[in-house]
Amino acid sequence: MKYSNKIILTLIGGLFLTSCTDNQTTNTTLKSAGIGTVLGAGTGAIVGAATGDAGRGVAIGAGLGALGGSLVGYGIGAEDNKRSELEQRQLEQQQEIERQRRELEELRRGTGGDYY
Repeated sequence: MKYSNKIILTLIGGLFLTSCTDNQTTNTTLKSAGIGTVLGAGTGAIVGAATGDAGRGVAIGAGLGALGGSLVGYGIGAEDNKRSELEQRQLEQQQEIERQRRELEELRRGTGGDYY
């Protein structure tokens, strides 16, 4: 029973941490936590069966898997967010460059009007 309480507290803590992030990071974190939970539970069952207590192994493995998956997913989500922000900035800069090229072309042709 002691292990079950620790696992529940670990899962609640992981959910609390993911609630402090944006949607994309949260989605990645939760998906990774789910995958980690399944992999941890499976590994824990194997180890627990070998040591004579499969139930405890599943519980500990699931908790550790959820925590590890959450941490990995959070890191991946944060990197995805940074990449998206950089891509957005690059797009905005390209649009500004194109606008300035058109403006320069108009000035060269003398059809740009009065800019004073």
